Amino acid sequence: MALLPVAESAVPLYWRRSFPGRTEQARVARGFVACLLAGCPFLDDVLLAVGELVVNALRHTKSGQDGGSFTVEVLRGCGGVVLGVADQGGPCEPVVADAGELDECGRGLLTVSRTAARWGWYGDESGRKVTVAFAGEWVA
Repeated sequence: MALLPVAESAVPLYWRRSFPGRTEQARVARGFVACLLAGCPFLDDVLLAVGELVVNALRHTKSGQDGGSFTVEVLRGCGGVVLGVADQGGPCEPVVADAGELDECGRGLLTVSRTAARWGWYGDESGRKVTVAFAGEWVA
């Protein structure tokens, strides 16, 4: 049986990689995603989201504790990019907060929510995944 040719953009691509739960791994995770999405016109927004989600996983969940880890998932296709960061859970739910003018932190998810087409999360104190979607096409 002959296979029909399929346009490259019609075939979604999926990657998944786990990282040790250490702060320097945020840079490594951004590099991983940057290599996968070279030429993406909204790469800066995607990399900002990777950084924010990884830092949140390390700061607010068990992923940042000794022996912890987190996983980054990237789906390219279907009109954009979907990014997911899975952590090992923690006591707090991810929320968009209104940080005060002088607050040094608390703007990460707000920034991500304003640059992405949509975002959400699911899970509980034993593990969760935060997912961010970016709309747009590009020629690789």
